Amino acid sequence: MRSQPMTAVADVEESSRWYRRVLAATSGHGGAEYEQVRVDGETVLQLHRLAAGHHHGAIAAPHRPAGNGVAIWFEAEDFGAAVRRIRGADAQITADVHLNPNAGHREIWLRDPDGYLAVIAEP
Repeated sequence: MRSQPMTAVADVEESSRWYRRVLAATSGHGGAEYEQVRVDGETVLQLHRLAAGHHHGAIAAPHRPAGNGVAIWFEAEDFGAAVRRIRGADAQITADVHLNPNAGHREIWLRDPDGYLAVIAEP
C-alpha cells in the first residue's frame, strides 16, 4: 500500500506549477480540475479543484480554511537540491532548515499557494 494524498485547491494549474517546481516533479494528468504530481514516475500528490464535484461530490467545504491541521510530508533524496529549489521558488517558508530532534533529520516547512503546510525532509 502507498499513500497518494489529494488536496482541494483553488487553482489546480497554479498549484501544479508550484509543486512541480518545489519537488522537481512532473505532471501526470494536467488540467484545470485534477492533476497528479509525480516524482520518478510515482504519484506523490493529487490536486483537485475545490469547486469540482465530479462523480464523488466535493472533497472540501469551500467556506473552511484549506489545510487546517494537515501537513503534507515529502522525503527528498537530495535535500540540498530541494532546499535550493524552494529558495528559487520564493516559497513562503514557515520553519527554515532545521534538525528535527525526534526524527534526527533536517527538514524545511513551507506553505503552498492554498495554505497547505508542506514539509520537505531528508531521508
